[in-house]
Amino acid sequence: MRAISARAPSPVIGFTTVLVLGLGGSACAGPGSDGRPAAQAPPVPVVASTNVYGDVVEQIGGDKVDVVSIISDPAQDPHSYEASTRNQLELAKAKVVVQNGGGYDDFVQRMLRSSDNSSVEVIDAVEVSGKQPDADRGFNEHVWYDLPTMGKVADRIADALAKAAPADGAEFRQNAKTFKDELAGLREGTTQINSRHAGTAVAVTEPVPLYLTEASGLVNKTPADFSEAIEEGDEVSPQSLRDTLALFTGKQVDALVYNEQTSGPQTEKVKKAAEDNGVPVVPVTETLPEGKDYISWMSSNIDALRTALER
Repeated sequence: MRAISARAPSPVIGFTTVLVLGLGGSACAGPGSDGRPAAQAPPVPVVASTNVYGDVVEQIGGDKVDVVSIISDPAQDPHSYEASTRNQLELAKAKVVVQNGGGYDDFVQRMLRSSDNSSVEVIDAVEVSGKQPDADRGFNEHVWYDLPTMGKVADRIADALAKAAPADGAEFRQNAKTFKDELAGLREGTTQINSRHAGTAVAVTEPVPLYLTEASGLVNKTPADFSEAIEEGDEVSPQSLRDTLALFTGKQVDALVYNEQTSGPQTEKVKKAAEDNGVPVVPVTETLPEGKDYISWMSSNIDALRTALER
């Protein structure tokens, strides 16, 4: 057998080997052949009926959610809102929808019924709350003023987002815990008011803030037919208006909690009667004021209530 003499590698072969190894090294740098990391999953599309719930979703989902709040204008009355074609399209793409329920934002259900989005998960805050109608005043659907309910809603939002984006589930649940810890701080505020002012009589123009005033130990003296008529946009009877005004002229209440988002001639008369008789007025809204998140908003409401009662 003829022996084969050893030869130095060809410059061409050497270059080719280095090139192949170089390409192989780049491929190991990341999942893509160009060495760049894989693209992040797109954010979870979420639709909320109001910016109150939209804000809670953003606090839990962070940059991993894309939230559309149908009602975000503080001047807009949710009771009379007419949804648009754009809202319908957003609902059709959503993976999670958060609504208040209880008849407050029925436009969401109407749009969902006409949508072909059968896989969307709908979170209904009233259902989550487990609350039942009051024997004397019916059902108060304004459950976002109930701090324990908002803690339950936060957990449901975290679970729904984790279902839509499992890889981020732990982060969503941790954010929900952080949110609930902040709610606990707010509840300390209502407990302090309760300890100092339990049994104090107040009036309201609408049932909007009642969960918060009740948690603070305050007693609503407003005639039920007055606040119900204002909420429904109905005419207030002359007798009901007189009875409500008498709360202030007779100094029967220590504060008026006034929904400034849906004011009208009757509520303006009530507000003026309170001011003329030295009764503090605490303004509240149904949706988030500009520049506020849920926690800072509720904190401001609690502080304003405390200040009014301690004047």
